[in-house]
Amino acid sequence: MWHPLKACAAAAVSALALLLLTLHAARAGELSLPVPAATIYPGDVIAEDQLAERAFIAHTVARSSVHEGRERLIGKVARRTLLAGQPIPLSAVRDPYVVVQGKPTLVVFEAAGLTITSQATALQNGGIGDNVSLRNIDSGTIIRGTIAPDGTVRLEVP
Repeated sequence: MWHPLKACAAAAVSALALLLLTLHAARAGELSLPVPAATIYPGDVIAEDQLAERAFIAHTVARSSVHEGRERLIGKVARRTLLAGQPIPLSAVRDPYVVVQGKPTLVVFEAAGLTITSQATALQNGGIGDNVSLRNIDSGTIIRGTIAPDGTVRLEVP
C-alpha cells in the first residue's frame, strides 16, 4: 500500500544519495596542495605555521612541477616570492645554506692518517655536497673544497 510519508522519505533518501555521489565525483577531481598562508619572501625559512592546505581542480595543476607535501617544505628557504594561496613550484625553494659567503668555515684536509684543520672565509654560499671556494685566513690563498654533512669543507688531495 502506497503511503505519502514513505514516498517522501524514499525521495529524500534518493536525493541524499544523489547529492553524496555528486560530492564524491567533485572531490575525485580535487587535489589538495600546500600553499603559503601569507606571502613568503626570498630568503625566508618556511615554517609549518606559514603553510595551509587548499583544494585545486586536479587537471588545472601540473603536479610534476609543484610540491604536494607540506613536510617537504618545512625548513626550506624561499628562492623567490611565494604568493599566498598559490601552489609552490619545486624550483621556488632550496635547502638552507650550510656554508655562508663571508663567514668563517672550518676546513679539513686528510691524507695518509694526517688531519689538518684551519679556518677559511667562504667566498660563496653552498649546501651539502657543493664545491665552494674559500680564502685561507692565514695565507690569503684561494682553495676549493666540498661541503660535508657536518658543515665542514673537505679538501681533496691534489
